[in-house]
Amino acid sequence: MSGEQQLSCIQAIFMNIQQIATMKFPAYGSLYFADIPIDSAFKVPLAQGFCVGPHCGTRYWDCNVGEARYYTTTKPNRGPWSNLAAYCDGLIDTGLSRLPPVEKTIFESAPSRDSVSTHTRLLCFGRNIIHKLAEDPRIRETAAPTFYHADLHKRNIFVSDNDPTIVTSLIDWQSSSIDPAFEYADETPDFAAPTLKLSLDDRPADIDAELCREGFNACLQALIPRVFAARALDDNMLRPFRYCHRTWRDSAVAFRQELIEISSRWKELGLLNSCPYPLPTSDELVIYRKEYEDFVTARDLKQRLICLLDTTPDGWVPTQFWETTKSAHKEAFDEIVHAVRDAKITDGQSMSEEELKKMWPFDIE
Repeated sequence: MSGEQQLSCIQAIFMNIQQIATMKFPAYGSLYFADIPIDSAFKVPLAQGFCVGPHCGTRYWDCNVGEARYYTTTKPNRGPWSNLAAYCDGLIDTGLSRLPPVEKTIFESAPSRDSVSTHTRLLCFGRNIIHKLAEDPRIRETAAPTFYHADLHKRNIFVSDNDPTIVTSLIDWQSSSIDPAFEYADETPDFAAPTLKLSLDDRPADIDAELCREGFNACLQALIPRVFAARALDDNMLRPFRYCHRTWRDSAVAFRQELIEISSRWKELGLLNSCPYPLPTSDELVIYRKEYEDFVTARDLKQRLICLLDTTPDGWVPTQFWETTKSAHKEAFDEIVHAVRDAKITDGQSMSEEELKKMWPFDIE
């Protein structure tokens, strides 16, 4: 498509999304038919035979391999939620539900190897912080219950064979729910994402990519302003909402760093009173900073491997590409092992092979 056609297509996409993303909803959760056979206590009525019911997002359910739920210290809290404070409790309760009983932690340890008590303590602070943030006018102005496409990428957009500026279908709505508008602040579809510049020959593609990014932002601002406004917020104010329910999966290290950053910037961000999370001592900060650097290294390694191997974050690839991908994976690991050995010989301080294996995100045969 030409640049002009791409812009027209993006406009058509968002004119379709606008029809539902600007609707008003009385609660956060997911859309259901009104006659769905669930307890009426978990239904908020809507017009025309629909209701808002429990959130269908995978974060709230025991449906992913290796992500069990344990309701020993908290009950399931999947909504619907009639206000932002209740929605915040749902996020924290979800984080708590991921924590295994103490007797199971040896066998089901989190990436951070931190104890359940450490996660529980951080989530307690997290609950207080996101409740405080939820009282801030800037958050409240971008917290309207919003139904939005959760996976608005090219593979889910169909256009006319005769005219690519005409959108004929948007598919893959099964993960879409009604969340605060700020939940979508970090969502950038692949047609508007920055491209990896490899050579001067890529300049025409760079121009098209920049055009798509500008078109995406312009359409979001004009057609779905509540989401556009959320993207303008300081990200430090949004990340506690984004990561609090993932501490056991992502590590306590990552969420602790979010709490440290927002605590250190509390006054700068214009937030009232004092931060509920007390800053660690200077000695503790040194330790936590090193742990976070290791976490970022592991995260970046995984992201590079996902791009290199063209796989999903959990390592899935189509069957027909399995052998090729497995070979490429082994080659990538061997290359990095050699690089680690060379670095160790040179400076004597680089990570060991054992440390690399622990950090490696996929199984090594």
